[in-house]
Amino acid sequence: MIKGIYEFISEVQLKKYAELAVRAGVNLQKDQLLIIHSDIQNATFARLIQTVAYEAGASNVFIDWTDEQSTKEFYLHAADSVIDHFPDWQAARFKEWDDAGAAYIHIISENLDVFKEVSTERMSRFQKASRTKLRDYYAKIRSHEIRWCLLTVPYVAWAMKVFPNLSKEEALQSIWKLILKGSRADGGNPVKDWESHNRAFESRKKFLNKSQFESLHFTNSRGTDLFVGLPKNHLYIGGGVIDKNGIPFFPNIPTEEIFTSPHKNKVNGKLVGTKPLIYGGSVIDDFYLIFKDGRITDYYTAKGQEVLQNLIETNEGSHYLGEIALVSNKSPLAQTDTLFYNTLFDENTACHIGIGNASPSNIQNGMDQSEEELKAAGLNTSLLLVNVTFGTEDMKVVGIKKGGTEVLLMKDGDFQF
Repeated sequence: MIKGIYEFISEVQLKKYAELAVRAGVNLQKDQLLIIHSDIQNATFARLIQTVAYEAGASNVFIDWTDEQSTKEFYLHAADSVIDHFPDWQAARFKEWDDAGAAYIHIISENLDVFKEVSTERMSRFQKASRTKLRDYYAKIRSHEIRWCLLTVPYVAWAMKVFPNLSKEEALQSIWKLILKGSRADGGNPVKDWESHNRAFESRKKFLNKSQFESLHFTNSRGTDLFVGLPKNHLYIGGGVIDKNGIPFFPNIPTEEIFTSPHKNKVNGKLVGTKPLIYGGSVIDDFYLIFKDGRITDYYTAKGQEVLQNLIETNEGSHYLGEIALVSNKSPLAQTDTLFYNTLFDENTACHIGIGNASPSNIQNGMDQSEEELKAAGLNTSLLLVNVTFGTEDMKVVGIKKGGTEVLLMKDGDFQF
């Protein structure tokens, strides 16, 4: 029996979860390099993924270890000149991995209090420096040129945050159950289950792509009243996506979203967040955003105002949207009726937007277009993409066609087509 946080999940089920990441998540190919990004606290699961990857035929599996406690010390005490600098050798690693055709698996585990003593301004500065230096890597991520997958394992503090009235053991057992259920990884053959899950996306994407709505109108009782204009020849993607070589993969486990890119200059109205936004280890909660001609012109949050300000002011592109996603509240994840305090999970329970960079995959032939052509089409560029959940149980979404014809797409938070 594996001890620690893993004693609440069978070894058989844990290996199936790892196989899901390798065989469906990044769809690792024979003789391909795999990079695993993992904090040392998740070493058990990272090593299991490494084993599964070698069984799948990986040429090499490199684990890129991090340590959040060391990272906290860096943010607290490193010289200002270091905070504003991302080393060339770090960027060179990513370029060499990319050039070698690597796939990437990122293991996430929330520890919401670890950076509470850290200046959000210092964190924001270093994140800006790193994203600037790794601009090419993130461009490949967003365009699906390389295959990658995010998935989650529990952490004690996170489990206790989600289930504050349970014992540590009960909380860990409960969050494991929800992670596996929400990730559709609790069955006998999760890889096959995800193949079926992906087929369910196809008919809705086909309908939306054929309809070519000029805009979407979102309303609910929380105060959201938002018009989202869409570029011509936009494409909805979701579930599985295809890399540049035609190989399918799942970037997020779990995933329940169908998304496209808004027109950079055609978003207007008010968006009220409905779940906390976790950014850089800090919590933004009880907030709203105001848009005019695509730009965030005003915002407010009862918790994390400085964090939200630093996010929006990362660069000019972070004042605009790169993603709009439709998510049903009837999915297994949404039906858990749980606030996860984890953006990967919370964003897949309800409709959300993405602040920042747009994917070329969200427009016809976008992968073959230049940056200037994508900009002319209305796609935003930014150093980041941060998803913000605003869906509710009474969310209504109307698609508006050229000429004003309206089509009801969502009612009471669920699809109507």
